[in-house]
Formats: sequence, structure tokens, C-alpha cells
Amino acid sequence: MSALHLRGVVLPDGAHRDLWIRDGRISLEPVPGAETVFDGGFVLPGLVDAHCHIGIGPEGPVELDEAAAQAELDRDAGTLLVRDCGAPIDTRPLQEREDLPRIVRAGRHLARPKRYIPHLADQLEDEEQLPAAVAEQAAYGDGWVKLVGDWIDRSVGDLAPLWSDEVLAEAIATAHRMGARVTAHVFGEDALPGLIAAGIDCIEHGTGLTDETVAMMAERGTALVPTLINVENFPSFAAAATKYPTYAAHMTDLYERADRTVAKAIEAGVPVYAGTDAGGGIAHGVLADEVFALHRVGMSTEQALGAASWQAREWLGWQGLEHGAPADLVCYDADPRKDLTELRSPRRIVLRGRVVDAA
Repeated sequence: MSALHLRGVVLPDGAHRDLWIRDGRISLEPVPGAETVFDGGFVLPGLVDAHCHIGIGPEGPVELDEAAAQAELDRDAGTLLVRDCGAPIDTRPLQEREDLPRIVRAGRHLARPKRYIPHLADQLEDEEQLPAAVAEQAAYGDGWVKLVGDWIDRSVGDLAPLWSDEVLAEAIATAHRMGARVTAHVFGEDALPGLIAAGIDCIEHGTGLTDETVAMMAERGTALVPTLINVENFPSFAAAATKYPTYAAHMTDLYERADRTVAKAIEAGVPVYAGTDAGGGIAHGVLADEVFALHRVGMSTEQALGAASWQAREWLGWQGLEHGAPADLVCYDADPRKDLTELRSPRRIVLRGRVVDAA
């Protein structure tokens, strides 16, 4: 592996610095003979999609080669670290490929029968099975477990929680004892108090957050990944639910107040990170759109960038552009803090110390 050299304004500190790369790691000390591959722009820690589904397509699970193509789309847009929030296929072979983003796997979704998208989740007949299933997924994944916190209950015609508070507390405590964190898909209001009180580490979507549950999350440091570009699909979900008018009206209401809901969470100090929900109905490689949305609802440009780069990396346990850190970075000609659309045009991408040639 050849040594590399980059020079530019390094974010988040904003200092003009030289970076060298040797053996796949960053050096702040000169490396003789290094090839200069970027000079004069802005350098960010590799971007992070904190809610992504490599291995899911519009029709459900995909073959491994298609999952690899999805990962390439993310990589070529500058996303070099992915928290895969549940996948029905085993993507561990992709983690072995040096040319693909680093993937933090959450294993398979855990749900109840007929209470999630078909073919994607492990369906538990009895909620008492949840702690054991969480233990299994904690052992299988990379430090995360994904629950389905609520979904439409056709017997009531609306969103409803899947798990009792007591079972959630036991299941989340099980994951924590194993060194894993837990996150949950939640659209509505009712599942949130029990999940947060049980010690869940993150909420996905969170469109049903209220002032009370926002305050609970802020107090506990519970993270939120709002997937705002996926929330844009709520009107189509509502339109398709002709048999369930209460659910349709609820989804419409959640959509109409989603921006205000996320803005309140940001203002309250809830840790918020950028995630696209790519896979299924959302294309891969569109993290920039989620960054734009976070800025729209109240984050500064620098906060929105951090939510998709250095802050998200720290949250997931990965370093930024530090001496000795893995050399995953993305470079831009102009300052993305002044114009977020720069995210659409990375000038240079370096992954594992190698320059990426876009597919």
C-alpha cells in the first residue's frame, strides 16, 4: 500500500493541515515519498449513514452481489461507515472487502407475526421470547440490536406497540449485559415511553415524539435518527391504507408535524444523527439529502455535517482524522459548511488508506 499525502482545511477543527497516510492509517507526521492526492480544499472524516439497510431491495431481501452494489453507491457518495439497521441476509462477507464501506451490523429485525414488512424480520410468536432473541442478535451483530417498536395492528386499525414495558426492560438489559446497544423503529406515540424508560439507546424515525418523550430522551441521552427523507413517504403510506382510515389519518398527522417534532428534539439537546433508511423504497447514496433535511429543521450546517460525519463516528465508536486513526476520509473543493450542496460532489475519497475509484 503506497503512502499518501493530503493538504487542506480539516474539519471539524477548521485548521489548515497536512495529513499523511501510511499502512491504512493517518499520520500527522511527514511520511517520506508520499504521493500528494489532494491539495487545497476541505477534508472531512468519512461520512456516516446511521440508518441504512444494505441487503434490502424494493422486493425484500437481495442477493449478496446486489447488496455489494448498494454499498458501492453509498461509498461513491462519500459514505464510508454504515450502521446497518437490520438486514435479512448475512452481510459479513461484505465486511471483508477492502473496497466497501465499513458496516456496523444490527442483525435481523425483531418483530411479532404480521407486525412488520414481510420477509425482513424474525417474528416471535410470544413476546416472552424477546430477551432470548435479543441475546441471539447481540451475539450475531456488531454491537447493535434492532427492534420493531410499533407497527399497524390490524385489529385496532392503527399503530400500536409490539412489546410490553416489562419485556422491553428485560430485553434491553440483556443486550446491555452483552455489550450491545438497542434501537427501535417507532412511528407513533404510544411505544415511546416504554422504550425510553427501558433504557433503549436510540430511536429510529421518532415522528411520534411529544414534549414529554423528547424530555425523557434528552435526560437519558437517548439518540434519535429521524430519517427525514423516509418520512416524506408517509403520505403514500396513508393513501395506500384505504382499509384503515384511522391509521391513514395518523400517518398524515405524523408527517405534517415531523419537521417541528425533530426541531424540538434538536432544541432539547437530544443527540441526532443522519440516516437515510436506504434499502426498500429509499435509494442508496443519498445521505446528502438527509443532511439537507436536518439543516432545514434547525441544525446549523456544521451541526448537520457533524451528524453525518465526526459526531456520528464518535457515537459509533470510530475515530475521526486523528493520528493513528483508520484513513477513511472525503475531500471537497469548497467549504461544505458554507454550501451543503458540496456534499454531492466529493473530489477525493480515501477508504482504508486507498483512493477510491468510483464505480
